[in-house]
Amino acid sequence: MERAEKQRNDRVNAAITSHETAPKSDSVDAREVANFEAIADAWWDPQGKFRPLHQINPVRLGFIRDHLARHFERDPLQPNPLAGLRILDIGCGGGLLSEPLARLGADIAGIDFGKRNIEIARHHAEAVGLTIDYRVTTAEALAAEGDRFDAVLNMEVIEHVTNPANFLGSCAALVKADGAMVVATLNRTIKSYLLAVIGAEYVLNWLPKGTHNWQKFLKPSEVAGYLRPHGFTFEDLSGVLYDPLQDAWRLSRRVDVNYMAFATRKNPST
Repeated sequence: MERAEKQRNDRVNAAITSHETAPKSDSVDAREVANFEAIADAWWDPQGKFRPLHQINPVRLGFIRDHLARHFERDPLQPNPLAGLRILDIGCGGGLLSEPLARLGADIAGIDFGKRNIEIARHHAEAVGLTIDYRVTTAEALAAEGDRFDAVLNMEVIEHVTNPANFLGSCAALVKADGAMVVATLNRTIKSYLLAVIGAEYVLNWLPKGTHNWQKFLKPSEVAGYLRPHGFTFEDLSGVLYDPLQDAWRLSRRVDVNYMAFATRKNPST
């Protein structure tokens, strides 16, 4: 166990060094990126380090599909309900969410600051015959280029950045006037500390120790407050609850641990 932990720490430190010459960003935390790059080879192992993401993915996908279909006046049950929509998956990792969205017809761009993550994502997409635009870049850099999308996804990303207000500002700039944003993250509560940090990392060993910093967790009101100056309001806020009896995740009214928000602009002309 100690040897495995040392090897992981060595990979983390190597990844941090590799980012020292990368484009600067006021929201990217090099150590956070390195933590995920250190276990990047496990992205597509459903029983590996990313097992929780594999398990929660159907819930995330259904939430995104249903809300985007409703927003853009589509039938969520048709074969390709997201056809023609350009969607940006920020912090896409190995592509666990990008790929099923592409299968729903969306034109997907996935960005991540971790080079190894993007390598894994590109290789897997090619292996399964999907065309996805994966790039090693940041939301800030993409916004500066003037790129715009019908929908921007921030799924379990904001709790890993250094400046959430600036980060969400860049994300908002990437959304078209009539577009939408989906944010998934962890609430900063005692319960989330006990379950998402102590339980998931130290008791159940679902995630490597140090994956989450509880102080970076955000309350829904804080996320809403960061988005409000950019004209966004929450249309829906839903909790995501783990059911140990079913060993599965489901939507819930409780938002005291994991939650997802669907946000649109109050005035599409802004």
